[in-house]
Amino acid sequence: MKLNLKNPIIFFDLETTGLDIAKDRIVEICYIKIEPNGNEESRSMRINPEQHIPEAASLVHGIYDSDVQDCPTFKEVASTLATTFKGCDLAGFNSNRFDIPLLVEEFMRAGVLLDFSKRKFVDVQNIFHKMERRTLVAAYRFYCNKELENAHSALADTRATYEVLLAQLERYPDLKNDIEFLSDFSRMANNVDFAGRLVYNEKNEEVVNFGKYKGQLLKDVLAKDPGYYAWVQQADFSLQTKHVFTQLLLKYGK
Repeated sequence: MKLNLKNPIIFFDLETTGLDIAKDRIVEICYIKIEPNGNEESRSMRINPEQHIPEAASLVHGIYDSDVQDCPTFKEVASTLATTFKGCDLAGFNSNRFDIPLLVEEFMRAGVLLDFSKRKFVDVQNIFHKMERRTLVAAYRFYCNKELENAHSALADTRATYEVLLAQLERYPDLKNDIEFLSDFSRMANNVDFAGRLVYNEKNEEVVNFGKYKGQLLKDVLAKDPGYYAWVQQADFSLQTKHVFTQLLLKYGK
């Protein structure tokens, strides 16, 4: 089976210093870019995170400080990666909640504003969880009848994710071979920002999704609590989340 593509799509996976989108950094990025004509391009790139890689993270992905000390920083490769990713839809395993927000954060720290607003995001893990509810290793075994060797190697995980999606399309007749459909189906929440601090309700209004104002309309919160925006900007949120709050503050004229 081949994916039915209108745009190029990039399957990608990140290895990082940790799981905090606002603080942690990429140490490896691997991707497979598939063109609508079926041509593929793959690349694996180690990144110097400019900070210590905690032992707990290294034990998962096998990358230590010494492995990346001579590698380029993300800022040094950001422009090249932006050119590769521009105009492409994105896919991954748990990518909507982690890989995409962290990648966007790295681009913003590097001063590269890559517009993903018109892109489609296919999260293969969400499809898997809606259909079977297991892990990538189990998904690979279940859908592809293979054992995933070198799990938590970014390239192995990326290739496995791509193969799992193809197998999911073969297995489930209700899944359309269409990236827009798969993007909608694999979305667990209708996020305003990538980290999901704000979500859209059924009326397409922005709703706070955390803290004491969870469930309330952002425009109402901004109106009744003038200091809320300033608190968000000073708090430990991702740059992209803070940017979205700024755009919405301007939208509501506060």
